[in-house]
Amino acid sequence: MKYYYDLHIHSALSPCGDEDMTPNNIVNMSLLNGLDIIALSDHNTCKNVRAVSEVARRAGILFIPAMELETAEEIHVLCLFPSVDAAELFEREIVSPALPDIANNESIFGRQQILDENDNETGTDGRYLINATSLTIDSVGVLAARYGAAAVPAHIDKQTKSLLSVLGMADRSMGYNVFELSPNAPDNFSETHFSLKGMGYRYLYNSDAHYLADIAERGGKNFFELDCPHPRAEDVIGFIKNNY
Repeated sequence: MKYYYDLHIHSALSPCGDEDMTPNNIVNMSLLNGLDIIALSDHNTCKNVRAVSEVARRAGILFIPAMELETAEEIHVLCLFPSVDAAELFEREIVSPALPDIANNESIFGRQQILDENDNETGTDGRYLINATSLTIDSVGVLAARYGAAAVPAHIDKQTKSLLSVLGMADRSMGYNVFELSPNAPDNFSETHFSLKGMGYRYLYNSDAHYLADIAERGGKNFFELDCPHPRAEDVIGFIKNNY
């Protein structure tokens, strides 16, 4: 069965995320766009995943807790978790201690809003979230796996904050077999880059949405073929890690 997804969506908690990116707005726009599976992936935090998870549950859309982690090399990695508890624990134990204690400047970057399932603000995160952690690209996949997560280098076709823009190449020794491509990636990107061509890597196609209008629509390459009629988050994570 074919399931359409967008596994890279930011909320108003990300300083680059529009204030309209609330739990209910994200879920409802995803439904309007015909998506079956979505993930919330704010920068270096999972503080809004529980609220979006509840809204998605009520709406009948499968939700994947996620995070867009920034490594010490300034590479973005999408971490997809089997449960909200696992995502929150990963943040507390691994990411928060590795994130520099630098205050967010709201006059420049905006308010980093923590929201509940009714879109009410319950607080803000005072740390500047779009920052490099002390975690290396080689360690993130291993650490995320301990929490049952799939780690996927994000938007590798972009000119900044991507694996290829920083290191110039992909290599299996880094521990990654699945990569994300942005909506603007050329159709033949994976067959033209010297380190990707013929390597049998697999790809996710996500929006990296910071605005409601950017959330992916049903169609194109953003789908999984899953045998199970009612997949769970752990089924999707396992499929990405082992079968996709």
